[in-house]
Amino acid sequence: MGKKQVLYPRFLDFMVQCGALLFGDFTLKSGRKSPYFINTGEYKTGAQLARLGDFYAKLIDNSVRPENEWGGIDEKTELQPRTELNDKIKAAFSVLYGPAYKGIPLVTAASAKLAQNGLDLNVSFNRKEKKDHGEAGQILGYIPQNGDKIAVLEDVTTAGTSVRETIALLESLRIEARISALYISVDRLERGTGGKSATVELAEKYGLRVHSIATAADVVEYLENPTLSALQIPDAAKHAANIRAYLKEYGAADR
Repeated sequence: MGKKQVLYPRFLDFMVQCGALLFGDFTLKSGRKSPYFINTGEYKTGAQLARLGDFYAKLIDNSVRPENEWGGIDEKTELQPRTELNDKIKAAFSVLYGPAYKGIPLVTAASAKLAQNGLDLNVSFNRKEKKDHGEAGQILGYIPQNGDKIAVLEDVTTAGTSVRETIALLESLRIEARISALYISVDRLERGTGGKSATVELAEKYGLRVHSIATAADVVEYLENPTLSALQIPDAAKHAANIRAYLKEYGAADR
């Protein structure tokens, strides 16, 4: 796993304001009944996507900083020169990959922000269906090459399915490219196929580093502590209790 990130209440405020973080009763793809739901399909405006790109770019910056040099998500800290920070990111990976479909706007927004910061990375994404005309192929944008190190951008990881699908897709290209990092909005901290969390399982099995802007535990703390939120969230304490109960049943022991 990557270094533990600090709590980002402003990001959770942003998600709630955009309708991307919802509380209630939801059925997940896994069939589990969840008291909260994350849907990045609710980012609907250019301004929202620009801010989302800022958050992801900041997460990527912080993932290569020494722990004592982290800045808050909206804090303009330049304890390292920008060029030095960009060099560290490029050493970690040179390709940003967004799994279809929700990963596509994430990788687009984040790559645009990083380019504004002077770091121009290759961008790839896939189509879910195979195409037998035109350029064919399943990967669009930059086609990964031998030796590439790739960072995957996702909205949320529950079981790690899309990462495994991405690895299988890269293997089908018969090239020596690998995923070195995974960046996500929220780590749900749920068990994977064993007792460990899905993100820990992915990190251990594939040798990648996982970084999240927030975790399910952060969401609970955000709901329970009114000083962390700039918003009035109805029934916040009830939602926090429901998420705690959910994590007790489905959460990983290593969270």
